[in-house]
Amino acid sequence: MTHDHPRCAWAGNDPQMRAYHDTEWGVPERDSRALWEKLMLDGFQAGLAWITVLRKREAFRAGFAGFDPEAVARFGEDDIVRLLGDAGIIRSRAKIEATIGGARAFLAMRDKGEDFSGFCWSFTGGKPLVGDGHVLPAKTALSETVSKALKARGFKFVGPTIVYAWMQATGIVNDHAAHCFRREAV
Repeated sequence: MTHDHPRCAWAGNDPQMRAYHDTEWGVPERDSRALWEKLMLDGFQAGLAWITVLRKREAFRAGFAGFDPEAVARFGEDDIVRLLGDAGIIRSRAKIEATIGGARAFLAMRDKGEDFSGFCWSFTGGKPLVGDGHVLPAKTALSETVSKALKARGFKFVGPTIVYAWMQATGIVNDHAAHCFRREAV
């Protein structure tokens, strides 16, 4: 995609952010594992800029076994210490532990017959909600509802603001700007 397309302002001029905007952000994600990975990465973003996480995404994938919930759920103290020593990721014990707990919550849902993708999309009837193209809220009543449901299942770092950013990133909500060339595409 070329630089002459009108984009959402947040994509800025950084090539990595633009590529993320142009190819991933807002595209409806239906894969349970990918939805979970993105939720975990959004949890790591808390208090930081998304570009920080984006630049470290491959290191996160390496450190967290490709975000395989089965593998991450087995992580113990040795893995936490290893990750705390990994300069390639955001080294927050609370966020690392939340990701391990998130893997366990993901598997517990699966073991009870609750598909993570089905759960995520159930809040919108399986279809993306389309924002007005002018206002990007930090959170919504829906993200508060989803946040509560995730917390009830044992997830952490899933407050309504993080959840809304994740809903936008995974296409559960299409919040591309009205003028953005990706708005209709996704």
